[in-house]
Amino acid sequence: MRVTNPIGKKGEDIAVMYLRQKGYKILDRNFHGRQGEIDIIATKDKVLVFIEVKTRRSAQFGTPFEAISHTKLSSILTTAQMYVSSHKGLPDAQRVDAIGV
Repeated sequence: MRVTNPIGKKGEDIAVMYLRQKGYKILDRNFHGRQGEIDIIATKDKVLVFIEVKTRRSAQFGTPFEAISHTKLSSILTTAQMYVSSHKGLPDAQRVDAIGV
């Protein structure tokens, strides 16, 4: 994988460590679909979780969560549907989370 955004990659690595400490099983990272990408796909307690990670060095341009637009959320949902349809044996319960680093 070619790293075009080393700060974003570092933020995702931190998020994966945090999730593992909390008992999440990481299924996939940087899953690409036609409509976009999902940073982390994991399961915990029989729930499939699609996770968007936003990393910022400072709050100068807003918090990490402010960077998640309606368009980005729509892209995540469409890509999540594609992931579910292309993988078997996944939990029925699903949600979308965001982690700010």
